[in-house]
Amino acid sequence: MVTDSRNRWNPAQYMKGAMGDLRTRPAVDLLNRVNHDNPRRVVDLGCGPGNSTMLLRGRWTDAAVTGIDNAPAMIEKASSSDTDIDWQLADIGDWQPAEPVDVIFANASLHWVPDHAGLFIRLADALAEGGVLAVQMPNNFASSSHALIGEIAERSEFRALLAGKLLGDHVQPPTFYHDLMRGLDGTVDVWETEYLQSLTGEDPVLEWVRGTALLPVQQNLTADDFATFTALYRDALKRAYPVATDGVTVFPFRRMFITFKGR
Repeated sequence: MVTDSRNRWNPAQYMKGAMGDLRTRPAVDLLNRVNHDNPRRVVDLGCGPGNSTMLLRGRWTDAAVTGIDNAPAMIEKASSSDTDIDWQLADIGDWQPAEPVDVIFANASLHWVPDHAGLFIRLADALAEGGVLAVQMPNNFASSSHALIGEIAERSEFRALLAGKLLGDHVQPPTFYHDLMRGLDGTVDVWETEYLQSLTGEDPVLEWVRGTALLPVQQNLTADDFATFTALYRDALKRAYPVATDGVTVFPFRRMFITFKGR
C-alpha cells in the first residue's frame, strides 16, 4: 500500500479535458480580487501543474514568482511551462519564506493542510507591508460527490482504514476565517461562489473527483479495496448526478474565497 499521497498526484488527470479550464477559473476569479499593483515577490502555494502560477506571471511580469508544491509529478509538469519561475518541491504545511512576501496565492491547496487557525495567522505574518494573502478552497464537502465518499467509508470493510483521513476535515465555515483574520492588522474579505459545472463523458464526476478527493481513499486502501470502493462510489454518483438528455452532467461546486490585505 502506498502511504504517501504525493505519489498519487497525476497532472494529466487533474487537468483532463475541460476540467483544466474549470479548475483554473476560480484562480482567475481570485486573482481579480487581489489588490496589489507592483509586488516584488509572489508565491503560489500548492501550485500544482502551474496553471495558477502562469496567471500570476502574466499579471506581474516584473515580479519574482515562486511556485511551491509537495508533489514531484506536479513540479515536474509545472517546470516545463516557464523556466523563469522558481519551482520548488516543498511542503506548504510548514513553508516559511526567507523574507516577507508581497502576494501569497493559494488556489485549491490549503484544504489539504491541518490547523487552519495557526496556518492562516502564519501566512498573514509572512506578508510584507501592504501584502495580500489570497486563498481559494473547495467548500462543497456536504455535497453528494463528497458526502457519498464519507458514507461508503463508513462501511465495515473501510471504516478503520479511512477514519479521519478524508479530504475536507480541515476546512472551517466562512465565518471562522472572517473572525480569525479580522483580529489582524489589515482588511479581510470572505465570499463563496457555486459554479454549475457542465461535465461530459463517461462517469464525469468520478473523473473529476478521482484527481482530488479520492486520493486519500486510494492512499489508505489496497488496490483491491480501492477498486471495490470505486465501484460502489461510481454507482452512487450515477444516481446522484444523472446525465441530461443533451449528454451534460451538471456538477455544482461551491468554493470559498478569502483575501487579506495587511497594512
